[in-house]
Order: sequence, then structure tokens, then C-alpha cells
Amino acid sequence: MNRAAPLVAAGTAMWNLVERHTGHVGYKGGAKTDKLQAIPPVIDCSGWTALLLATGMQAANAAAGSETFSAGDLAALHTWSDHMIEVLECRSGTILEGDRISFDALPPYATIGLQQGGGAWAANHPLPQGITHVVQIVRHPGNDAPLVSEAQGWAEPRGLRLMPLADWLGLTQPYLKAGKAWAVDAFATLDASNSRTA
Repeated sequence: MNRAAPLVAAGTAMWNLVERHTGHVGYKGGAKTDKLQAIPPVIDCSGWTALLLATGMQAANAAAGSETFSAGDLAALHTWSDHMIEVLECRSGTILEGDRISFDALPPYATIGLQQGGGAWAANHPLPQGITHVVQIVRHPGNDAPLVSEAQGWAEPRGLRLMPLADWLGLTQPYLKAGKAWAVDAFATLDASNSRTA
């Protein structure tokens, strides 16, 4: 199978979602995909990342003409941020942690989980790694530039935002430490023959 076409399809599908919703959707903890239809529309970080990944996986399946990602793979994404990173690590078999997360080391469409606190709600959920925020790398179709798409609740502007990966890494540097940050590749099976990095 030519793995490049499914990976490109996944990236295009995710970018289309980012372009449609960035700047138009607010943030609300616990809000998932169904709340994009609310007035005003809202979503949280894990809901947004799950939607991006599921949409990308479905597009990859369509481009491949086969079920590279099963219904179970898609369903497993719809969970809290900590468990999402765990699920994706188990599927890909690899993970980057802490200061190993860098512009050059990240896969083209990495998912990154951060331990950023979270208040009382975080204390009431099973969070083995303590991850309370998750973001997704997407790529601009015009120049292939890597950007971070996230539903952000603690920084202005609140809601869906898009930031160049280099800028996001600079802003997030205090969290890129062992035991506080992890990056996984949901599309590792597609990228196995494509050595391109971010």
C-alpha cells in the first residue's frame, strides 16, 4: 500500500476542521463534539483532539480503501486526555517524553499531552500520568508548516486556537520536562515509510 496518500488524506481532513472552526468555537470543560452544535459552540481539549484524530483516521481509511483504523480505534479516542495519550502510545508502541519533545523530533501529526494541573475536576478522575491538556499538530496545506491546534481554556483567547509549532513549543517550554509532557503518533502505521519529521 502507498502509505503517503492515506497520511495526506488524514492531514487534509484535519486541516479542513481546523479551518472551519478555529476562532469560532469557545472552550468549556467537559464539552465534547456534540457541543459544536450548541449556541454558542464550545468544546474542550480532549473533545477537539479526538474529533481531529477520528476525522483524520476516517479519511485515511477512505484513501487506503481498507480499514487501517478500526471502529474500536476510533471509539477509543473519545476519552479524557490522559487516557487518550495512553491509548495512542499502546497502538503506536512509541512515545516521546519531556525534553525529548522538540521541533525536529516530533512526528508530522503528533498528539501532545501536558500535565498542567486542572483543579478539583482533575483530582476526581483517574489520571495515572496527570495529563490534563492535549493538543494536535496539523499542517498548513500550502507550505506544510506544522501548527498546533488546541482548545484552550486558561489563555486568551479562550477556545479553539492555532499557533505555529515553534511558537507553541517556546510558550510551553516550562512544561516540557520528564513526567510532565508526552507526545505520541496516532498515524505511526501510515508514517512508517515516510521519514519526514516536523
